[in-house]
Formats: sequence, structure tokens, C-alpha cells
Amino acid sequence: LLVLVGTVSCTLFLAVNGLYSASDDVIELTPTNFNKEVIQSENLWLVEFYAPWCGHCQRLTPEWKKAATALKGVVKVGAVDADKHQSLGGQYGVRGFPTIKIFGANKNKAEDYQGGRTSDAIVDAALSALRSLVKERLHGRSGGYSSGKQSRESGGGDKKDVIELTDDSFDKNVINSDDVWMVEFYAPWCGHCKNLEPEWAAAATEVKEQTKGKVKLAAVDATVNQMLASRYGIRGFPTIKIFQKGEDPVDYDGGRTRSDIIARALDLFSDNAPPPELLEIISEDVLKSTCDAHQLCIISVLPHILDTGASGRNSYLDVMLKMAEKYKKKMWGWLWTEAGAQSDLESSLGIGGFGYPAMAAVNARKMKFALLKGSFSEQGINEFLRELSVGRGSTAPVGGGAFPKIHSVEPWDGKDGELPVEDDIDLSDVDLDDLGKDEL
Repeated sequence: LLVLVGTVSCTLFLAVNGLYSASDDVIELTPTNFNKEVIQSENLWLVEFYAPWCGHCQRLTPEWKKAATALKGVVKVGAVDADKHQSLGGQYGVRGFPTIKIFGANKNKAEDYQGGRTSDAIVDAALSALRSLVKERLHGRSGGYSSGKQSRESGGGDKKDVIELTDDSFDKNVINSDDVWMVEFYAPWCGHCKNLEPEWAAAATEVKEQTKGKVKLAAVDATVNQMLASRYGIRGFPTIKIFQKGEDPVDYDGGRTRSDIIARALDLFSDNAPPPELLEIISEDVLKSTCDAHQLCIISVLPHILDTGASGRNSYLDVMLKMAEKYKKKMWGWLWTEAGAQSDLESSLGIGGFGYPAMAAVNARKMKFALLKGSFSEQGINEFLRELSVGRGSTAPVGGGAFPKIHSVEPWDGKDGELPVEDDIDLSDVDLDDLGKDEL
């Protein structure tokens, strides 16, 4: 069975299991076989968690296949469709795609792979991890894959995205910044700080990329910058504090692995991100750009303005805005149109001329949609979106397998609608008496 996935730039034929097929050397992993294949295995595993719709994943696919072929019989290379198997992705804290994890000697403590996305870089990392695993066995240790990063004292490790702060630079950088700051207060002699350093450095790079610099990871040597240490009551090392504009700093009390740190940073990012825009479908470009850029686009068809007036329409738009705010972490697109303005689109989504207001959630990559069956209210929509977010709810293919033609329309002016003006009938040349006689 083949599913056709279209994008603006290319068309890919994908097997039902996502980006990989049985003919590849990449082993498909699912909740059914993961424990037996990976956790109970003596082998070192490299596992990619991906989503078929993710552009970065699609670009990684040929490199991942080449690496799997090169490492065949040496290191196991697998892939999980984490869009399809969300429970498995959630179990390993997968919050972005692709995420690559290394399962070494200790399968219960997978390491995040932070290297390059070429087959050469992947193979090099695999062989380095394999060497660590073998040496640990040789010396009787059973720990997991070691990242091999050096401590701050030795000057090793790639700390390029960790911002070093001092008594002099702290306030101008952090206080009143619109960005969120996660600041580690450390001491160079502290063993826990040395253990944290490679995790903090790796997380800094990932967080910078995923939040476009809106969440920053920084470090303060509290033994040198004693004014800051005193101001924030630093009594143990490392201490991590979160700084957000207009709020008192709070302690970070989560895990100390890079995946724990990244997960908290992404939560902070989404909490502070504005809700997505709610756009009226006034052209094909609005529909395509929104639906192509997001995993799901939520499309509402609102009653004609003559049926609701401006106040009625605004009440429906307010409900959508509240739901967009509530589900903003999902990074979905939000659109609306007036009943009848895009009748072809309505038909393709099974709405077709009745039952307004209506709502459909569309996956433009799979060209499938789900319809709101409950009420167009905060409660009804919340239930609908909650089911979707956990992968439940019935879906159907978009009629015709693609979006229909979208008509360019004038945007709503925010006013009540007006009935069309009827043409005045000129009766000056009509003999009304004669009309009456004809009727009799």
C-alpha cells in the first residue's frame, strides 16, 4: 500500500511505515517490538525518532539509510515513526523531529545524539560509542555511552552556545530581556557541575535552534561573580534559575540530562509564545501557506454575516482564539471562512452547505481531515482537539485528494452585513389601469 504525500517542491512515495521500507537496512521499530529489539539487545543501537511530514527528517532519510548499510553487522540502526507511535516518542521525551538517541550498554539511559546529520558523522559517532561500550566491558563497567566531553577546567567540550555571564554583564543581558534565560551558577571545582557541563552545552545548542534564540542557556562562575551569587542566594552548586521578564526568578528542579533541560526550555518557550494568528481564507496562498507549515490546520466555516451580524461572528472568533491559545504548544494553524465563500473547500471537507458553524482539522501532508461532531463551543472544541492530540478520532480523505480551487475574496470588514440593494423599478411608462384589466 502506498500513500502519496505531496509538497510544494517534491512528491514522495512513502511506504505505509513512513520514510523507510523493508528493503532498507534501517530497522523499523514500534511499541510492539522495541523492547525485544532494542532494550533486551546486547547490541549498540542508533534510533531515529521521526515524523513523515517533517522536512528535516525527509532530508536525513538518505543519510540514515547509508549509515545503516555501512554499519550493518556492527551497530544496529533503527527508526520510529513517532507521529504514528506517539507513546513511544513520549516515553523517551521526544519533543522535536528528528531526534536521534544512542542506546548503549545501559539501555535504560539512552543518550541524545547531537552530531552532524551526514552519514559520515553518524557512522563516526556510532563507532565512537561502540569503542566506549567495548572499553567499559573490558574494564568491567556497565554504564552507558559516554559523550567523551571534557570538563570546564580542561577547556574541552563545545560550549559555543552557552552564554557566560558576569557581575558586570548580567543585568544588561538578562533583566528586562524579552527572552527567557536559564542560568546555571557553578563552581569550577564542583564535580556535579563538571557532570552537568556537557549536558548543558549540548542542550544550549539544541534550544537555540528550536526556539530561534528565544530561550537562552547561560552560566555564571559563582566563585568569581560573588555579587550575583549573593543576590540570588546561591548556596550549592550547580544551581539553575529561570529568569523571565516581569517575574521573580524561579529554581529549575528538573533532571540534569540534556533531554530534561531541552524539554523544560521548550515548555518555557511555548508558554511565552504568542497564540497563533487566526486568519481568514481570502486566497489560495493563505490556505496553502498555513496548512503546509503546520502539522494540522484547524478550519472553521462560520455562518453568513447576515445570519449572525458582527457580534455573533465575533463571539465565534473569540471561541477559536481561546482554543488557539489553549493549544498553542501544538503549533497548529488556525483559519476561518464564511459559509458559501469557499463552497468547493466545504464540499471537500464534508461540510457542504449546512450545519454552520462547522470545524475541520486537516493534515495537509496526508490529505486527511476530522470533523467536529460536538458543539461549536469551548467545551465541544476542546474535546475534539484533545482527542486529536492523542491520536484518536475518525478521519477521512480530503475530497479529490487535494485542496480544491480557492476563490480570492475581500476580507471581512468587521461590520454587520447589508442585504443587496434591489434595483428600483421605473413604473412611469406603465398604465396601472391596464395592468388591472389584464389580471381580471
